[in-house]
Amino acid sequence: MKRTFDVIMSGLGLLCLSPLFLVLAVWIKCDSPGPVFYRQTRVGRGNRDFRLFKFRSMRPDSDRLGLITIGGHDPRVTRSGYYIRKYKLDEFPQLINVFLGDMSLVGPRPEVRKYVDLYTPEQMRVLDVRPGITSLASIRYCNENDILAAADDPDRAYIEQVMPDKLAIDLEYVGKANLRSDIALIFSTFREIIAK
Repeated sequence: MKRTFDVIMSGLGLLCLSPLFLVLAVWIKCDSPGPVFYRQTRVGRGNRDFRLFKFRSMRPDSDRLGLITIGGHDPRVTRSGYYIRKYKLDEFPQLINVFLGDMSLVGPRPEVRKYVDLYTPEQMRVLDVRPGITSLASIRYCNENDILAAADDPDRAYIEQVMPDKLAIDLEYVGKANLRSDIALIFSTFREIIAK
């Protein structure tokens, strides 16, 4: 039932949001050189790698300067990227990943291999389900970039503080996931975005 819901809703989302996708694509291309989409290898269900789609919000090759974004005014973020990230518009292309079966609308956020390699055997259980566009951990850590910007060592703060707490929240989700709670989390996500 969850997969059927994902396919129907992601298909409708891609269809309805196509005009917005076109506007964002033009804005991104006019704002800075580089591709419209940013694709990054993430780890999904069953510990398998997949290519995650996002609208590009940073300058090309920004990954070489670090995987963690620090604050809303990270110098790697483009002018359009600031607003695209603030309102989570960069996440919309992940509807493609949902439609293809790499992801779900709701589930633990997919990580890069560097951080998954640090998971404990218990934390690896988050890979028993498809990763999601949104999750309870994402909502609770909506200010994650600001937390990391205030840290002396953002990467260490992420590994030692943020990541373990988010994984604990995600593990609780894995044990209790159902379609009703997924729908509630989707509405909570929209409320969080509107509140910004």
